Amino acid sequence: MRKTWLIFSQAVTVAVAALFVVATLKPEWLQRNPSGVVPTISVTEAPAVTPAAAPSSYSAAAKRASPAVVNIATSKAPTRNPQMEDPWFRFFFGEQGAQPQVGLGSGVIVSSEGYLLTNNHVIEGADDIEVMLSDGRKTSAKVVGSDPETDLAVLKIELDKLPAVTFGDSDALEVGDVVLAIGNPFGVGQTVTSGIISALGRNQLGINTFENFIQTDAAINPGNSGGALIDAGGNLMGINTAIYSRSGGNMGIGFAIPASTARQVMESLIRDGQVTRGWIGVEPQDLTPEMAQTFNLPVEDGVLITGVLQGGPAQQAGVRPGDVVVAVAGKPVKSTVQLLNAVAELKPGSEAEIGVQRGSESIEMRVKVAQRPKVQRQLR
Repeated sequence: MRKTWLIFSQAVTVAVAALFVVATLKPEWLQRNPSGVVPTISVTEAPAVTPAAAPSSYSAAAKRASPAVVNIATSKAPTRNPQMEDPWFRFFFGEQGAQPQVGLGSGVIVSSEGYLLTNNHVIEGADDIEVMLSDGRKTSAKVVGSDPETDLAVLKIELDKLPAVTFGDSDALEVGDVVLAIGNPFGVGQTVTSGIISALGRNQLGINTFENFIQTDAAINPGNSGGALIDAGGNLMGINTAIYSRSGGNMGIGFAIPASTARQVMESLIRDGQVTRGWIGVEPQDLTPEMAQTFNLPVEDGVLITGVLQGGPAQQAGVRPGDVVVAVAGKPVKSTVQLLNAVAELKPGSEAEIGVQRGSESIEMRVKVAQRPKVQRQLR
């Protein structure tokens, strides 16, 4: 009996030792899974969003638009020193010949008849304007007309077989759209840079009187002024005009005049030689909530009139300083930019309804629109 018990105890000890070894080295052998299939965890995932495939190259757009983008070189006769008339001055200092002023910029051929769009500041005050095409041809250009208030100008050249850019719908642009800037930066030659639309409707930058800029991060540098901003299809979306820079070079903030504005100004300059805009003779200021509360006004949107030209259309209609213009010709206005644009669209000589808030009283006035006087563009 004692021998039997000894054998049993030894067998149990060996079995426990074997179980310990198996549990340590091969624990999966002890799991109850008759099928032998390893269980899995089911996870529900949202379907992946596949981004739109971007083209690997924009060479087709560049090839389509680049031939219509030209380099513009301007020269201005030097101003003669009045002291040169003094013989003693010439005796001591000699004949000092001043060098002509030279400028560089870009332009866009918009018609096979030879019409070009560029910036007014590119050709302003120039005595001679030379245009060089991408195919190497050179010719002089004459100014058809200019509009300092939008900083646009139209030139005319006389050459055969001219390439022309295709106007696109700049009003359909959206933030994030890919664009290319083509021009002649620093006079190095035609250059294409790429970027996206960073913002639309930029205004109150103090660059032009009428501002509705396209903002882009496509590299724009001095010399790009007047060049083309095109979309991925090679269509003209804007005229590159200005940059925000502390160094004089590109910092990723460039501005272009929309093609819709450029086309409207171009057609007016070609047809009439000038751009005709409405004018009522007021000095406007944006109405702030603080102003509305101070004057106890029942409106928060509108344009405060801080000054009225004596004898001007607005004064004759009864507009007074302190009035708040809330609508022009039935269109609501909420800022000075909207007021300027709404009045500019009015035809000179016509009459228009102006909605005014005077204290707690709403007044409708009928103003006879005059033609906006020409202004001298301030240097940047």
